Parts: sequence; C-alpha cells; structure tokens
Amino acid sequence: MMEQAVVVRGATPKPMLYFDHNASSPLDTRVLEAMEPYLTIMYGNPSSTHRLGRASRTALDIAREQVAQLVNVSSNQVVFTSGGTEANNLAVMVAKKTLGSHLLYGATEHPSVVSPMNNFSALGYAVETLPVNQQGIISRDELTARLRSDTTLVSMMHANNETGVIQNIAELSELIRPTGAVLHVDAVQSAAKIPVNFNALGADLLTLSAHKMYGPKGVGALIAAKPFELEPMLSGGGQEWGRRAGTENVAAIVGFGKAAELASQELGQREQQLVSLKNTLEMRLKTIDGLNIVAEQASRLPNTTQVTIKGMDGELILMMLDKKGICISGGSACSSRILAPSPVLTAMGYCSEDALSAIRISLGQRNTEDEVIQLCEALRDIVATYAA
Repeated sequence: MMEQAVVVRGATPKPMLYFDHNASSPLDTRVLEAMEPYLTIMYGNPSSTHRLGRASRTALDIAREQVAQLVNVSSNQVVFTSGGTEANNLAVMVAKKTLGSHLLYGATEHPSVVSPMNNFSALGYAVETLPVNQQGIISRDELTARLRSDTTLVSMMHANNETGVIQNIAELSELIRPTGAVLHVDAVQSAAKIPVNFNALGADLLTLSAHKMYGPKGVGALIAAKPFELEPMLSGGGQEWGRRAGTENVAAIVGFGKAAELASQELGQREQQLVSLKNTLEMRLKTIDGLNIVAEQASRLPNTTQVTIKGMDGELILMMLDKKGICISGGSACSSRILAPSPVLTAMGYCSEDALSAIRISLGQRNTEDEVIQLCEALRDIVATYAA
C-alpha cells in the first residue's frame, strides 16, 4: 500500500494515498539502510586521510560508480551536486564561455533551466525557445530552423515533469552535433522510470536527481562528457575535481548510489507495473465528464498522467482530494504555489481556463490498483459536485 502517515503535532496520524511521485518519491527502506552508518558512526570527512575519512571516500567512489552505471557512463563523468536545480544551473553556465552566443531551450523546460536562460538574455545573449506542438513535442523542423552557426548551447528535457511527454533526444541530437553546440539534457524525471543511456542520447551534459528515484532529497548529479570543462558555481575547495566545492554530503550521496543501483536492477519490473497501473487509471479517468488527458497521443512516462477538466479549478480539486486523504499535484512542485496557468500547457496551446483546470497524477512503485480506483472515484465525485 502507498498510504503515508501524515503527522501533525497534537493530532492523530492520518493515512494518505500518495500520487505525487514526480514531485518527490518516498525514501526506499533499502536506501535508508545504506545511508544510516554515514549518518551515525561513519562520519569522517572524505578529504581526510585517516581511516574514517578513507571509509567515506570509498563510499563516495562506490556511489559514483552506481550512478554512472544507471546511465551507462564512466564514474569520472559524474559530478555530484545538491540536486537537479544546481545541476541544471551548472550545465547552463557553460554558455558563459562564449560571450554573446546563441542559446536554445525547449518551451516546456523546468524553471531551473528557464531562469538562468533568462539571466543570459538580460546579459545580451541571443536566447530562443524551441516551440512544441499540441503533444508537447519539439519537431526536427523547428530545431533545424533555429540552429545557427553561433549556437553554443541547446537544453532540452528528456521527459517533462508535468505531462510526462518524452522527447526523442537521440534523433534531435543528430541535428545538433554537426553545429558543435553543447547539448544539455534534463533527465531528472526520466531516469529510473525508463532506460536512459547518456551516449545513445547524444548528450554532452545530463542532469539527475536522487529524490525522484526513491533516494534522499538534497543530492543530484551532472553527467559530463569527457573531457568537458565546467565552471564551478561554488569555489573554495577541490571537491568533485574542482567542479563543485564543499564537503560532500556522504550519507545523501550513498543513498543516491543505492537508489540508482536498485533502479538499474528493477527498471523493467517497475516500468511494467507502472504501465499496468496507468492503463487502469486512464481507462477510468476517460469516463469522467469533461476530462481530457494531456498529450494522450505522445510517448509519455509510464507513471505520469496530466488531465484538464472543463469547468473545474485545479486548485479546488487538489484541496478536495487532500481532504479525502489523497495527494496529487497541479503540475510542477517548484511552481505549484503560483496561481497562474502552467507555462508548459500554455506552450502546448492550452487556453488559460483549461490550463488552470489541470492536475497531475504521478504513480509510484508502491501504488496499487485499488488505490488508483479510489482516486478515480474520489475525482469523479468532486467533478460531479463542483463542475460549473
């Protein structure tokens, strides 16, 4: 069962059904077990040469190899960061090397890519967005039309965090490679849900985050092609080959490594289970009046379904489901407190009214078919009661 006990001081714990795995996934108990020694008795600084320090360094080396294997790279290509946002920022900062150059990014990118791109635009760089069609896909023609001789960086999501739409990065990278531009791929949502092979994608940089794959929050990684120079965002230490200063968060990195190892071992089983649950979910959702599945015809993550519902307010749906003990999201958790139409849905051509009605359901490996049925029936009742 995917019920989570929500504890409020002075209150009885309330069980919740959790369908918001794209925002954050629960920590796998096997990951917690791997982390525990490094939260208690194995507290040495990995830069220290004594026995406890060497033990921490060995733990980092093992975790780096585990993360590398998940995306089929060498361990020395893995740069640990504080999460996906820092990794995305670090990747986009490579544009600083060529003053005034041309930058491209997908119209449905995460804010941690959009914001630094906007900063570059303010500094005088030529920054363009790559439009998507109604299914959230960047076409070869659109990319070809916007690539220029001075394009130095292209950033594209592998799978969208709101819609689950999967871009054909391998195909698009073939168009980028001859230009010499750097290709950054945000794989935060796709890694551990579908196969992600760094070299097959044709990427130069790739972003990962542990807490999207049943690991701890506060740790991620940037995968860099070798040799590849990165300008550190933090300076003052030689950690991560001088690419990311600061004493490593050993326990979190160990947890990341274990989560990556488990994902590598269980990927096929997880994907099969999620596809089955999503099929049940969407079959039942389609029977709800006024409901539309976003990007239904596109290739999407096996766990992600975003819907719009005519005459409904997405925030109201979230609140009513929460009262029923069900956790879902209105879209990106990074912007869920902003009462404005989703930029992702706007880029896909949705009007403000429809975009504001959107909710996102993201399944996890411990969800059950019975829980999915409970969610659909609760949503049906809400729509029947509140639809305009």
